[in-house]
Amino acid sequence: MAVDQPVTCMDWADIETQVHRIADGVERDGLPQAIVAVLRGGGTPAVWLSHLLGVRDFRAITVTHTLDDSPHAQKHPKPAAMDVAALGDLSGLDVLLVDDVAGSGDTLAAAVRLVTEAGAVRVRSAVCVVNEDNWTGGLPPAAVVTYIGTLIHGWVVFPWEGKK
Repeated sequence: MAVDQPVTCMDWADIETQVHRIADGVERDGLPQAIVAVLRGGGTPAVWLSHLLGVRDFRAITVTHTLDDSPHAQKHPKPAAMDVAALGDLSGLDVLLVDDVAGSGDTLAAAVRLVTEAGAVRVRSAVCVVNEDNWTGGLPPAAVVTYIGTLIHGWVVFPWEGKK
């Protein structure tokens, strides 16, 4: 990512709008049986969605792509998963996978693969933000991510991260 890209600081009102937009889409398509948060960033919106949607089966997995939390952080060559066993058995479940941001889409793709390997029969994905400047997939974000809160250009700092 180019270091001269803008940094957008989201506030709680922004996140509320995005989470409600995602929840509306999920409700239209049918409630999932489980929600899986991609930690750390996906934890807050995933918990929020769990409450809004009334989905009590909540799980989490850590998949990281960036080396640290700073704006414009360098990335590992491939996303790394740490606590795959925490997913447990998802056999036969309809799962909503939630993260805070999708840049290249690689972290989300890795998490989708892990949830599928854990047995989920339907995996939908949701992110609060897609950074279009980092998106590298051949398909547009909306063809890959099921529910998108908003699209932006540049790095995003979320309210739970503090201002950087």
